[in-house]
Amino acid sequence: MEHSEAEVDMIHQKVRAILRGLDGQHPALQSDHGMLRWTLHKSLDRNPASGSVIVGILIKELEKAERSDTLHYIIPLLHTLMYTITKAAYISDELYERVYVFCKKILTLPKPYCTIALDYANRLKAEKKVPGFSYQKLVTTEQNLRRDALQQQQDKVLLFLDPNIISEAVCNTLLRETQASQISQTPVKCMSYVITNSFQAALGQDCNVRLLQQDLPPEEVELWFQEVLSAVEHSARENGIGRQKHSQRLREIYGKMVGTSEEEAPVSKLQVIPCPSPDIRVHLWTNEDQLWKELVLITKETQNTDIEAESFRIPELPMDGEGTEQNRISVWSNDSGIERDLPGVEEKESAKLQRKPCIKKKGPDLDSAVLLQNLTKAPKGSRVGTLQRLSGQSTEVPAEPEKLPTARIIILGDDRALGKLAKAYYSYRKREARRPHRTLKAHLQFYCIPVRGESTDTSPDKDDPPIMNEVCEISTYLGRVDPWYEGNINTLRDMIPKLSLMPPWPTSDATSDPFILDVTSYYLRFGIQPVYFQIYSIKIFFRDTSLEPGEDVFLTELKVELQDCPISKVSTLPRKKAVTDSRGGIQIHYTKALASNREKEGSLVLRTSGAVIKTIPRNEAKDLVCLNVYTDELTRSSQFGTRHAPGNMSVLRACSVQMRSLEIRTLTLQLDKDSRRVYTNVARFEVSPCQEPGYSLQKLRTQRAHGDPNEEGGLSRYMTKSLLLPINTFAGIIHG
Repeated sequence: MEHSEAEVDMIHQKVRAILRGLDGQHPALQSDHGMLRWTLHKSLDRNPASGSVIVGILIKELEKAERSDTLHYIIPLLHTLMYTITKAAYISDELYERVYVFCKKILTLPKPYCTIALDYANRLKAEKKVPGFSYQKLVTTEQNLRRDALQQQQDKVLLFLDPNIISEAVCNTLLRETQASQISQTPVKCMSYVITNSFQAALGQDCNVRLLQQDLPPEEVELWFQEVLSAVEHSARENGIGRQKHSQRLREIYGKMVGTSEEEAPVSKLQVIPCPSPDIRVHLWTNEDQLWKELVLITKETQNTDIEAESFRIPELPMDGEGTEQNRISVWSNDSGIERDLPGVEEKESAKLQRKPCIKKKGPDLDSAVLLQNLTKAPKGSRVGTLQRLSGQSTEVPAEPEKLPTARIIILGDDRALGKLAKAYYSYRKREARRPHRTLKAHLQFYCIPVRGESTDTSPDKDDPPIMNEVCEISTYLGRVDPWYEGNINTLRDMIPKLSLMPPWPTSDATSDPFILDVTSYYLRFGIQPVYFQIYSIKIFFRDTSLEPGEDVFLTELKVELQDCPISKVSTLPRKKAVTDSRGGIQIHYTKALASNREKEGSLVLRTSGAVIKTIPRNEAKDLVCLNVYTDELTRSSQFGTRHAPGNMSVLRACSVQMRSLEIRTLTLQLDKDSRRVYTNVARFEVSPCQEPGYSLQKLRTQRAHGDPNEEGGLSRYMTKSLLLPINTFAGIIHG
C-alpha cells in the first residue's frame, strides 16, 4: 500500500526523537520517552495501514544500531516494534521475515539482549505462520475469555493504592479510568475484537470488517469466537503449514460468518481494531493481610484448590434426618476415612463401606515433593552466594505457565509502599512454606510505578546529600539500570499527580485510552524482565527485658537514632554545634561485604547521633547486594587508626550488622521511611539477609532429624536461601 511522503516523514521524525532521547542529547526528549512512544503507537489508531510503515522504519533503525554497535537502541526499539506488530492491522510476509532474521542475528549478544531477542524470535515464528496470533493470545489471556476445559493461563491484575501515601485525587482518577475501561470492554466486545483481528491480519483487504462488526447475539458471537480460536491454535500447533494454509482456514470460517454473497465484496481500507486494556482491579491497601486475601480470591476463581481453613468462613451445613451433615466441607483427617474405623461408631453388619468426604493429611514426603517443585521459582544463580544483583527470568527449568494463573501486582507509590509489599510478600511466603501442598497455585509478578506521596515523614534539608532525601530509591535505581523504564515509568512519578488534578476528557471513542492506563498496560505487557532485591530481616531487642524480641523485614532503609537526641537527619548533626554533645556511643559488629564472598568480621565503636542503613547503592559502579551503613561518626576505634572530620559522612558496606547503644539512652528505629513502622526503647538489633521461609523450615526439619544443629542436608542444600523480591522492568539490568 502506498503512503504519502509526509506521513512517512512524520513517523520517521517520531522514531528519531525517541533515539535522540536515548542518547541524552535533549533533556526534554529524555524524560518524554513514554509520551513519544505513546504518540507513535496512537498513529496506528488514526491510520491502521501505517503499521507496515512503522515496522519498516523501526527494523531499519534496529539493523543500523546493530551495525554501528549502539546497543542502547536495541531493547527500546524491539519493544516498540513488537507492540506495533501486535496492534497492526496487517503485516506482509517480507516484513515478518526481516524482523525474524534480525532477532535471530542478535542472539549472539550478551544478556539481556539475547534473552529478549529469543523471546521475540519465538513469538515472530508463530506470528509468521499465524498472523494476529500475538493479539489473540494477549486479549484472550488478559480478558480471560476461554470457557472450555483446556483453560490456559489466566491473568489477574491487582493495583494496590495505600491511601496514606497516595492522594485522594490520584486514587479517584485511577478508579474512574479503570472502571470506565471495564464498562466499555465487555467480554462479548473483546471476543468480537479477536474475531475481527484474526480475519483482518490473515486476509488483509480481502476481509470486509464492516460486515463482521454487525450486531450479533452474544451466544452467536461466542460460538464464532470459539471456532476462530480453535482454528488459530490448531494452525499454531500444526507443523509444516504456512500462512497460506492458515488463511485458507479462516477464509472458510469468514465465508460462513458473513455469507457467500458478501464474501467477495471489495473493501477500501483496513479498519481500526481496538486493543483492550487489561482488566485492572484497584484496591485501597488498608489491611496488611489484604494482599493474601486477594490472592485467595484469585485462586478460588481460577482453580479448585484447597486453601488454608483460617482464610475462609465455614458455612452452616444442612442436616439429614439422623443429624449428620450432608455435603460437608472438606476437612483434614489423620484417620483412614472409613466410617466404621472411627472411634465411638458401632459397626453395623449390613453397613456398606463408605468414605467420608474428607482428605487424608499429606505427610512430610509430599511436602518435600512440593518444595522440590517450588525450586523453579528461584532466579537462576540465586542458590550460589554472590553479591551481584540478579536479573532476568529463570532458565534453569522450563516453566509451565499455561497450567497456572498469573497474578500481576502493581504497586503505586514510593519506597514506603514497596516496603509494605516486601513485608506482605514475606508473610505470603511463610504461609506457603507452612502449607506447601495447600499453597496458592499462581505465578506472582510485581510491578512498580513510582508516585510521590502527599507528604514525607521529615522535611528535607537542602544541604543533605540527595540519597538521604530520595523517597523513590527503588525506581531511581531501576531507571539507572534500564533506560526504557526511566523514560516510560519514572516520568509518571510527577505526571500522575498533575494529570489527576485535570478534569476528565469526555470521549466515546473505544480506541481512546487515557494516558496513564495506556502506559500501565504497556508496562504490564512488555515489562517481563525482573530485577531482584534482597529483603532484610531485623531482630529487635528492647530495653525492657520482659518484652519478647520483635522481628520485622525491610527493603530499602533502616534509620537509627538515639532516642534522646533531637529528631534531625544524621548528615545535618555535625553542622549544628548545639547538638554535638548529645551524641552517644554505639557499637557496631558486622560481617564485611566482599566481592569474593569471604566472611570477614569487624567491630567498631562510634560516637554519633545515629545511623542510616540503606540497601540501594548510590551509583551503578558499586552495585553490590549489601548493607550500606552511613554514619556521621566523630571517632572510630583504634583498630582502624583513622579519624573523620565532623561533617563528613562515612559508609560501611556489610552483609550483616549488629548494633547496640553503649549508654542508658535507647535507640529508635524507623523502617522503609514509614512513620507507621517505628520501634522505640530498643537496646540492640541485628540485621541480616532474610532467609527464604521454605529453606528455613526445611533446614530445621533436617537438623531435627539428624540431631545436628549445624548440619545442612536434604533438600535445603538445593533451595534458595535468600528471600528476593522481583520487580519487573523492560530489560532487567543493562551493564554499561
